[in-house]
Amino acid sequence: MELRMHRRAPIVLAAVGLLAASAFAALRPDAGGASSHREAPLISGDPRNDNTDVYAFVSPDRPDTVTLMANWIPFEEPTGGPNFYQFDTRSRYNIKIDNDGDAKPDVVYQWTFRDEDRRGTATFLYNNGPVTSINDENLLFRQRYTLKKFTHRGVTTLVRNGVVAPSNTGRASMPDYATLRAQSIAGLPRGGRAFAGQADDPFFLDLRVFDLLYGGDLSEVGQDTLKGYNVHSLAVQIPKSELALRGDARRNPVIGVWSTTDKWSPGGYRQVSRLGNPLVNEVVLPAGLKDTFNAVNPDRDARLDAVVERVTEPELPKLIEAIYKIPAPKTPRADLVEIFLTGIAKANGPIKADLNSQILNRDVNRRHFRPAEMLRLNMAVPPTSRPNRLGVLAGDLQGFPNGRRLGDDVIDISLQAVEGAALTGKLVDALAAGDKVDENDQPYQARFPYVPLPSAKAVNER
Repeated sequence: MELRMHRRAPIVLAAVGLLAASAFAALRPDAGGASSHREAPLISGDPRNDNTDVYAFVSPDRPDTVTLMANWIPFEEPTGGPNFYQFDTRSRYNIKIDNDGDAKPDVVYQWTFRDEDRRGTATFLYNNGPVTSINDENLLFRQRYTLKKFTHRGVTTLVRNGVVAPSNTGRASMPDYATLRAQSIAGLPRGGRAFAGQADDPFFLDLRVFDLLYGGDLSEVGQDTLKGYNVHSLAVQIPKSELALRGDARRNPVIGVWSTTDKWSPGGYRQVSRLGNPLVNEVVLPAGLKDTFNAVNPDRDARLDAVVERVTEPELPKLIEAIYKIPAPKTPRADLVEIFLTGIAKANGPIKADLNSQILNRDVNRRHFRPAEMLRLNMAVPPTSRPNRLGVLAGDLQGFPNGRRLGDDVIDISLQAVEGAALTGKLVDALAAGDKVDENDQPYQARFPYVPLPSAKAVNER
């Protein structure tokens, strides 16, 4: 299998890719054709394989570990029964890590699923009574998973028969959903943890950006488009040493993270979804390149003129200037190359963020470093007790674009970054309010997997 493993509204830049090459013989999920929330034509018709967001952060309650998370299946209406939501049993879901800067995966966590369906032809019900435990006989449909870890040394099965936390069908059916989630968390070697199951979509934003950038006059802001919708989450919590190059998280603390979906087709598995930084495929890439981006791997990004052009000559600032008369920063945009293709270096303009980019990992061979679109995390930056939703731009060095936490306001951060905040060290006053959606509608959890519990209330319920 090859170590290679995909969201929404106004953001900044990143990259495209064309053909993806294999990483190394032992780690090879295969490549292929067609993702973020409905961001590309092909994946829009295949929601079970549509990767919506990727998160990577030092665990706030276990700072010796890192939490990696990816979500799938956008816009899950909580009351969408009787066939509720599930992972695709003919696909492989991956979270991938590059720790040596060559834009190829060095570690892959891969989930595959199987169904336990006891309904047969006797009933249409998802459950025929209250479900009080993850193995309750009243739960008539359940999914189980296998979690494998791929490295250069080989393949390790971490979880053989994990249970997916079910879709939340309501208070009468699942009176204590928090217990069901807790029971679904699997233990991993060396104190790690794994989770698969439904959650309230933790991303928050006003998606009316597509109506001429919020109505052409910022009148269409302040409504959380994703309020009330659920997603399906996959997450692992892993000791830093298992992710770092040569196992040395102090010497080599920076990793690149992205996710992919490989779907089975008559010719074998094909990669149909890819996500690293949020919103890249939705807002940065033109329509003609969206499906291509979902099919390729990061190691090809910087070799294509389309990648460099989209980062150094971004489209979004020009649109903002045309509609809102806010002057676009001068190009070429080297600041955006650093943020989205190489990682934030120690002195990123006036911000002077004390963050080492991936190329500054001490054991990285500089000659083999490849700029590429992926979410980069410096594991050496400790969690803060007072996180700021604007992350690095507000001086909170643990926040986006240094990894991504659940509460990072990537819409507002990205709008500021694309307008040159990293160059000037100042926020653009005209866009200071952003989309006026500053937090998720449901609270995040204090412990792994941190994502909010899934809603059981209909989105249109008053």
